[in-house]
Amino acid sequence: MTKQRIRLLSARDHAADTLDAIDAVDAVFALPNDADPLAHALEIAAAARVELHFPAFTDGRAFSQAWLVRRRLGFKGDLRATGEVLADQLLQMERTGFSSAVLQEGVERDEAERQLERFASFYQADVLRDAPWR
Repeated sequence: MTKQRIRLLSARDHAADTLDAIDAVDAVFALPNDADPLAHALEIAAAARVELHFPAFTDGRAFSQAWLVRRRLGFKGDLRATGEVLADQLLQMERTGFSSAVLQEGVERDEAERQLERFASFYQADVLRDAPWR
């Protein structure tokens, strides 16, 4: 089984992707960083993509939001990280349920891809996989 990796986007890719989504009448819902995802369950269920924002690399509330959106609300669409997305956060983003991330300007794609390969496996479960060593 091949592990699905988080999709890495530049700001330009993200802008083009957003225009394509609007043209295709797909719903894009941007959840504010301080909002409770459970209070927006209907908007999330209707969306093809949910965007969660990292206003600063030190603000990790979007990690908790991602977990809630995937696990509690069962969202199957594209869950995208925007804002201050750094390479060393990508693996945790992937493990909490993000399926795509817009890399902050200055973050090299090669470095981001290397960060995703740093750990071959984990003892803990994540949003998509149960703990392997039960």
